[in-house]
Amino acid sequence: MFRDIQPTVKKETKKVAVITAAGIAGMWVVFGILHMVMPEKIPFDYTVILGGIGGGFVAVLNFLLMGIAVQKVVAAEDEDTARMKMKASYSQRMMLQMLWVIAAIVLPCFQFVAGALPLLFPGTGIKIMGILGKKS
Repeated sequence: MFRDIQPTVKKETKKVAVITAAGIAGMWVVFGILHMVMPEKIPFDYTVILGGIGGGFVAVLNFLLMGIAVQKVVAAEDEDTARMKMKASYSQRMMLQMLWVIAAIVLPCFQFVAGALPLLFPGTGIKIMGILGKKS
C-alpha cells in the first residue's frame, strides 16, 4: 500500500505533518496557560499530551490516505471506478477519524478535546498558508 507513493504525496504529507505538529505544540501551550488560570477546569497532564499525539497521528494518516486515494483515482481507467474509489476512501477515512474521536472520548488516557482538535489542524493550516500565499 505505501510502496508506490508518489513523491508529491510524500512531500505534501510532510508539510501537513509539520503544520499539524506546530498546531499541536500551540494547543499544548494554550492548554498550559489555561491550566495555570483555571487548574480545576482545564487539565494539563499526560492525557493532553497523549491526546495531541494520537490526534496528530490520525490527522496526518488521514491526509496520507487521501493522497494515496487521489493517486489511485487518477490512475483509474473509467470515471465510475474513479468515483467509487474516491467515495470508498472518503468513507473509510471519516470512519477512522470517528473511531479515533470515540476512543479519545471513552478512553481515560486521552483528554478528548486535545485528541479531537488536531484533526482540524491540517485543513486549517493549508487554508492559512493559501491565504498567506505560501508556496512549496
